[in-house]
Amino acid sequence: MPFEFPEGLSPEVYPLAWLVGRWSGTGEINHPATGERAFVNDVVVDHDGGPYLRFQSTITVGEGDDATVWSTETGYWRISSDRPVGLPEDHHAVELLLADASGRLSLFLGTTGKGQIHLATDFVARTATASEVTAAKRMFGNVDGRLLWAEDLAAFGEPMRSYAAAQLDRVAG
Repeated sequence: MPFEFPEGLSPEVYPLAWLVGRWSGTGEINHPATGERAFVNDVVVDHDGGPYLRFQSTITVGEGDDATVWSTETGYWRISSDRPVGLPEDHHAVELLLADASGRLSLFLGTTGKGQIHLATDFVARTATASEVTAAKRMFGNVDGRLLWAEDLAAFGEPMRSYAAAQLDRVAG
């Protein structure tokens, strides 16, 4: 089935159009500070016609009555009007602004093209009670219609290392 741009989507975010929708799937956190645990990730990427996409992500660990929310994030995806020197014509500079319910604000900068997004933090701010995260890298990919992502963190006194990854499927409706 050919890809169709979501109705009313601003042309500025066409390079991110494949993200729009509801996604759900499973993944794993594996870090010395948090241990290893499976999770369920629900993501909604939508728009209101503005030159950005809205993003909401919830990660839940455990099952049934033992299920608890591990993290929630909300934010905005934008295509930057700045074009870094040497960026291939079929790639675009991208920005992701995120607020995490645990008390952290992050600005990610990177590139998108050919169904992939590569990001690294440019800025991380946190409240006094938030966990110490000093830097992060994220990768998103559209692989056979699935949304795959991975995150590396410099956090909890550890240098940059793998933290979590997931595979999500598009949810109808």
